[in-house]
Amino acid sequence: MSTTQSEELRQAALFWLAESDAINKASGVRQLATAWLANELVLDTNATINPQQAIPGRPVKPELVAPRLLKRRSMVTTEGRAALIHALAHIEFNAINLALDAIWRFNNMPADYYADWLQVAGEEALHFSLLTEHLQCLGYTYGDFTGHNSLWEMAEKTQHDILARMALVPRTMEARGLDATPPLRAKLAQAGDIAAAGIMDVILRDEIGHVRIGNRWYGYLCEQRCLDPIVAYERLAAQYAAPVLRGPFNMEARRAAGFSELELALLD
Repeated sequence: MSTTQSEELRQAALFWLAESDAINKASGVRQLATAWLANELVLDTNATINPQQAIPGRPVKPELVAPRLLKRRSMVTTEGRAALIHALAHIEFNAINLALDAIWRFNNMPADYYADWLQVAGEEALHFSLLTEHLQCLGYTYGDFTGHNSLWEMAEKTQHDILARMALVPRTMEARGLDATPPLRAKLAQAGDIAAAGIMDVILRDEIGHVRIGNRWYGYLCEQRCLDPIVAYERLAAQYAAPVLRGPFNMEARRAAGFSELELALLD
């Protein structure tokens, strides 16, 4: 898809969401984010868009299985570290799709909403590229191991309500990464994979910003609908069967990502 002055952002987001080649998707999304910053795109916030193709586009591999069927591998082996890097790359691939879906699916939001989620999509695409390039250094490619679909399943559940999407995808599913990333980084560093540990530093830094964006727009929507954010979250978590949050929690990262002190206190 070539970028022209008349290209519309939300239609372009849908185009790349439908792209099935993971490498092309990541590259195209990074180019899209660059084009937006260069004022080469237009934005129609009011349009109702109907996809004409299956979404999201996915490669034939990795094979998707239930999370409980994912094999555990030892970090002391190259294969074990590659399996972990692959799992992280698969999360980032899904995160690209989630950000693109947030752009095209929901209309009548402020322009900053779409700019925020395009920034997220571009950074998730960078993370995917960094991880897959490192995976190749270990002798593997994306698709060599199995993956699961939990992130996208929550996106499907919340496709009809932007409030539920903001509450349960960035603020719940993706925020779990703030807690999980430091221990994973430590394991990779202990195994001697300093390059992978460095990638994890980039991911944690950016993911704090992504969750903060989710918090920003969740708060905006609660205000628009005259809802108490905590009461609304508890209702949505129960309604959509969101995963129960279990510690330990990265309170510093969650605080930086915009969670209130009351929300953090409720985690204990």
